Amino acid sequence: MRHGGQILADQLRLHGVRRVFSVPGESFLAALDGLHGSGIANVVCRQEGGAAMMAEAQGKMTGEPGICFVTRGPGATNAAAGVHVARQDSTPLILFIGQIDTGHRDREAFQEVDFRAMFGPLAKWAAEIDSVERIPEYIGRAFAVATSGRPGPVVLALPEDMLSRAAQVPDRPGRFPRLAGDLTAPARLVMEALRGASRPLVVVGGPHWSADAAADLARFAEAQGLPVACSFRRQDYMDNRHPNYVGDLNVGPSPRLAARLREADALLVLGSRLGDIATQGYTLLDPRHHGKRLFHVHADPDEPGHVWRPEFAITAEAPAFVRALADLSPMGADWDEWTRAARADYDWWRSPQPTPGAVRQEEVIRWLSETLPEDAVLTNGAGNFAAFLHRYFVYKGYRTQLAPTSGSMGYGFPAAVAASLEHPGRVVVCVAGDGDFQMTLNEMSTAVQHGACPIVVVMNNGRYGTIRMHQERTYPGRVSGTDLANPDYAMLARAYGGHGETVTRGEDFPDALARARASGTVAVIECRVDSEALTPSQTLAAAREQGMRAQG
Repeated sequence: MRHGGQILADQLRLHGVRRVFSVPGESFLAALDGLHGSGIANVVCRQEGGAAMMAEAQGKMTGEPGICFVTRGPGATNAAAGVHVARQDSTPLILFIGQIDTGHRDREAFQEVDFRAMFGPLAKWAAEIDSVERIPEYIGRAFAVATSGRPGPVVLALPEDMLSRAAQVPDRPGRFPRLAGDLTAPARLVMEALRGASRPLVVVGGPHWSADAAADLARFAEAQGLPVACSFRRQDYMDNRHPNYVGDLNVGPSPRLAARLREADALLVLGSRLGDIATQGYTLLDPRHHGKRLFHVHADPDEPGHVWRPEFAITAEAPAFVRALADLSPMGADWDEWTRAARADYDWWRSPQPTPGAVRQEEVIRWLSETLPEDAVLTNGAGNFAAFLHRYFVYKGYRTQLAPTSGSMGYGFPAAVAASLEHPGRVVVCVAGDGDFQMTLNEMSTAVQHGACPIVVVMNNGRYGTIRMHQERTYPGRVSGTDLANPDYAMLARAYGGHGETVTRGEDFPDALARARASGTVAVIECRVDSEALTPSQTLAAAREQGMRAQG
């Protein structure tokens, strides 16, 4: 006989779970008891949003569902931020929520929420376990749903009385193998069709990738002479130094790469949904009539045709299809000049454009790119600071980038904590804005408690820079709600028990980073950047002038 919390913990162990992230609550005490002595590390966090983002980052890194436990009501609503990231980023995640006693339903009991209704539109599957005997069944299905097709989040509510009830129930075995058919024939069919194109472009993204898949992608691109662009925040899917890598389709992409996407006569889309970010709000491609030969490979059979009408659609995980493509002989098409020109455009885009101030973000990012170990993990949340990272950092290997395609602020630091715990021997650097970092910096307590030692580089310009940029372009000179009063980040890091420094001159950054790496604990380097340095290619004054011209 085991209580429900023990049955639950045993199922997680059978599914290979090594670590969970949680903010404890009285609603799931039995689950906490089950985790005790289970061999599963319980990383206690400071706020449920941070816990869910750490679990999401764990899912990104491993390809297995990240696991998060939170309490009912406000705990669950806080955690919704991480569920949204997992949904948009196609990341496997399982969120367990403590729930009220089943006998108190529909009385608006303390912190009562119908989680099936709340998370139904956000998660791949949202359910509540009413019977302790069915826990193994629900856990098995949760892992299957979270990882199948297009991966994503699953939410399971755990009524308090169900968890504490004892039962004699057999365990359900963990993951089962999935066998796929031979993809050689469809791969050859796509390449035969692609051979007639004069301006092809490969766009890669989505879930399921691995270091082996990245190597296969490089082998395929090189053998066929094709240019490869990565979708938003998937830059580590191909070594950026490879001559066939031509850049990424992000919020502010190279205008030359954007033009190539528009001008391409054929697109091979591998794993990516090719959404509004990659297409600049559907302006580079018109969903109504894009006028291109489009070949779409995606694990979810419902995705091709959802927005874009493909000539061929192949239901397969992108890495498996890339392996089949890489095993084909060269098709004999001559795309060398097109590909060399696209690569030259990428090299042009990476040439630093000086920005104002004594600490220049382009120089800091270039220095990080050229100096950090090749397997260093870079994380970020959202803000204009990320544009410098996208443009100037060269990603050398798979899973060296952890960033939210959902555009969630505050993601970078929790992701860095998770990365440091998962890869204790690797350097982990979170690049953050001042507004971005303040959303989750309380997780410095989590880092110190559990021995994580990420380095945070805070680009402090005293404002929500992205919103200020749009504000100046739309309502020039009418500043409202975008200026920030900030703490002394270095002093704050030291108060948490970490290492902290402030950099006011760019030449001082290398030594500050060396000391942060040597500290052996969580470290914060606050870079005081000029408030005029709005984006890699536009100052604050220029944005305001652009807005004034637009208004006549």
